[in-house]
Amino acid sequence: MFKSIRWKFITVYFLLVFIAMVIVMAFIIKKFEDNHLNQTTRMMESRVRNLVNMSNNISKNDDWNIVKEEIQTDVKRLPVYATEVIYVIDNSSIALIIASNSSNNKILGQSAFSIGQIQAELIIDAKKYGEKQEGYSSIDNGSNKAKHLAYPILTEEGKVKGIIYITSDMTDMYDTLEESKIILIKATLLALGITVLIGFLIARSITVPINDVTKKAERMAKGDFDQVVEVKSDDEIGQLASMFNHLTLKLKSTLAEVNKEKSKLDTIITHMADGVIAVSLDGQIIHANPVALDMLKLKHEDLSTVKYDELFDEKNNRITLSSIMSENKWRGNEIIQLDSNVYNAEYAPLIDEKENIGGMIIVFQDITEQQKLENMRKEFVANVSHELKTPITTIKSYTETLMDGAIGDKDIAMNFLSIVDDECDRMARIVRSLLQLSDLDYKQTKWNKKSLDINELLEKIYLKIKMAAEEKKQEIKLQLEENIGHITADKDGIEQVILNIITNAIKYTPENGVIEITAKPEGEKVIITVKDDGIGIPKEDMSRIFERFYRVDKARSREMGGTGLGLSIAKQIVEAHSGEIQIQSQYKSGTTVDIIFPLE
Repeated sequence: MFKSIRWKFITVYFLLVFIAMVIVMAFIIKKFEDNHLNQTTRMMESRVRNLVNMSNNISKNDDWNIVKEEIQTDVKRLPVYATEVIYVIDNSSIALIIASNSSNNKILGQSAFSIGQIQAELIIDAKKYGEKQEGYSSIDNGSNKAKHLAYPILTEEGKVKGIIYITSDMTDMYDTLEESKIILIKATLLALGITVLIGFLIARSITVPINDVTKKAERMAKGDFDQVVEVKSDDEIGQLASMFNHLTLKLKSTLAEVNKEKSKLDTIITHMADGVIAVSLDGQIIHANPVALDMLKLKHEDLSTVKYDELFDEKNNRITLSSIMSENKWRGNEIIQLDSNVYNAEYAPLIDEKENIGGMIIVFQDITEQQKLENMRKEFVANVSHELKTPITTIKSYTETLMDGAIGDKDIAMNFLSIVDDECDRMARIVRSLLQLSDLDYKQTKWNKKSLDINELLEKIYLKIKMAAEEKKQEIKLQLEENIGHITADKDGIEQVILNIITNAIKYTPENGVIEITAKPEGEKVIITVKDDGIGIPKEDMSRIFERFYRVDKARSREMGGTGLGLSIAKQIVEAHSGEIQIQSQYKSGTTVDIIFPLE
């Protein structure tokens, strides 16, 4: 019974009202008590101030025992409530009572510590700290309560010369508080009873129609669609009943359509393995398998908000529904690129049992890898053919000359053979560079990454390259900050990059030129800079310097043994280490290369 929405509704109402009433009751009682306690405290402090102000004997005399009779007279004259008792206590160690408005005159001259109505700790603390002390006590075994206030009176030097102790019986206040609690509890019980009754009536008005809808929905689930719910109101419950009746009618007409669409989707899911999209004639995507959703970076819930033609109009409008319908060509295939992937899109019509076209199905086959392989094959053949043409032609020319009789002249033959040997070495360098680039392209390079000290790495490279610069009468400088830090990298790969950059600087810097190698940390990165005052790079060539086989000065580069692949390899190695390489150059003024790596 208590699992029904009716009792849940009543329970919620009951708890809300109960919690609200408890909070209100607690707040009122607490506020009432705090207000009365604060008022009592202020009144007691006012009594003390009034006594001090009206009694010169208290305020002007440091020794109250001399004028204790006058003080007693002043205390008796002070107007107070019958529930308030005042004690004037001297500053002696036994705390003698020298005056009081108590009806018991026997307490005069006695120690305050011996009086049961006085809390000794308040007197001790007031003397010790020179500040007022407050406390509470129970009267008659806890049935009543009293407020205590020990108020120290200070001399001009700030010493305590006595204590004015006042108590106030708060029995009436707590009696009133208890009566208030009883009234509030009765009000809470009455409110809860009314709440349960109202909640029951409201819940019944909601649950009865819902139960009716539930029972008839169960019959519909069994195949009986001749169900009608009586509409009794215009509120949400009435709207639910109206919608239920409308749903009953719609279900009859759409059941056949659902079966048809289910057959289409079953065919797609059963027979297609690549990315599959089914589109209705109005351009709405009616189905997309997970591969297609991932390809288009969509979620299943996005399909209802996007049109098929909107997704592909800018990518390849030949596979848009509008284009296919205008050409009446419902079968075919197109190559389409999405982001970095290439797909072969094959499309065909969706045909129902009456041979009517109800839409289109498109199958996307990912041919990215095949396309990359084909492009790389073409590029490789073209570049290698171009680069090997010159050395092969040279070798061919010199060997033909030797075969024509020059081999008989030893000096000429040795010179020609030396040239042939150099060209063979050049071809070998090209082949090695191409193989390394191929490994980098396919990410097949196995890096032996470990922690490298920047200072130690650059100092070793500097020693390796220093002699080559000195042979060209160049000045090469190494300027490093102390303890730059470490990077995680493959030592051979990083050395290859830096040596390539420095070697280029030496090659393209004339005699007496200056080459500077510096390194500095910047945030979480380190910047290794190689700067020269060589021939520089023309502005129009800057955008192509990382292309494979590209040379600024082709003739001079070949003369110096360059392959045109060094910067391409360097860039790929740096990027494989999460770094970047930047080049700034001014023609005939020099070049600056920044190699940036993340620090550990």
